[in-house]
Amino acid sequence: MGRIRPTYIKRVSIELVNKYPQAFSMDFEENKAMVNNLTDVSSVTMRNRIAGYITRYLSHSEI
Repeated sequence: MGRIRPTYIKRVSIELVNKYPQAFSMDFEENKAMVNNLTDVSSVTMRNRIAGYITRYLSHSEI
């Protein structure tokens, strides 16, 4: 079983991917920088969770 992420992390992540599809890739570090640029998330932990979910979302959608 995997970790259960809160729905707001999923909602924000999927919204960002749909709005900026070319901005994100399979690399967590690049996604972290893009989340930092595109949003006003003040918490580093929240930024990392959103970037991590985007990375995971993109890797599973490719399969």
